[in-house]
Amino acid sequence: MERTEERLIGAALRLSATLAPMRFAAPVSHVYNPLEYAWAPHEQYLRRYGASRKRVVFLGMNPGPFGMVQCGVPFGEIEAVRGWMGIEAPVVKPAVENPKRPIEGFGCERSEVSGRRLWGYFAQRFGTAEAFFAENFVANYCPLAFFDHGRNLTPDKLPANETVPLEAACDAHLRALVEALEPEWLIGVGGFAEARAAEALTGMKVKIGRVLHPSPASPAAHRGGAEAAEKQLRAQGIWD
Repeated sequence: MERTEERLIGAALRLSATLAPMRFAAPVSHVYNPLEYAWAPHEQYLRRYGASRKRVVFLGMNPGPFGMVQCGVPFGEIEAVRGWMGIEAPVVKPAVENPKRPIEGFGCERSEVSGRRLWGYFAQRFGTAEAFFAENFVANYCPLAFFDHGRNLTPDKLPANETVPLEAACDAHLRALVEALEPEWLIGVGGFAEARAAEALTGMKVKIGRVLHPSPASPAAHRGGAEAAEKQLRAQGIWD
């Protein structure tokens, strides 16, 4: 039987290949796919931390400009990925680089605030990455990052004719991920991820929940976001 991490790797490669020919109209000026140019650290992440079934999978929306866009790991605050998870690998330049959002890989000195908050919370609660990933995993619904030059565009802002094929591919990948990891819970980090999971995983044996997104754009995340997430997870019976 194929190992869990190999199933995740195969699913990620299929998703990347399916998305490769897709094109997106203005105002999208650039599209980044970290599963291509940052594949080496992403594969490390899947091999090291996706090698067993999980109880809880946390699902984000898509890569942040200073996180997964740079290092290939969901919510990838560089210091958390390198220092806490022990992951570092070469990142190459994408075929068409956005001059407003250059790819610096693990040399990126900008902080991915959402990732700093999310991984910081997990580190505070679990101590080590090994303790967290023993029963938990973090993934993104969509691996693509969209830019209007210097402005980040989230997938929910794309027109319907572009989102339909995009969501079909991402839904299929999410189902493959859930089939491989067999989680009891799929937790959307924010409303978009929760809604997409609820639709994509209809009929599958997994419970859907939600936690506050730790985005700097969220006022609630500034006011005790970790405490709010802890409260939400306890209220849903996900964590003791």
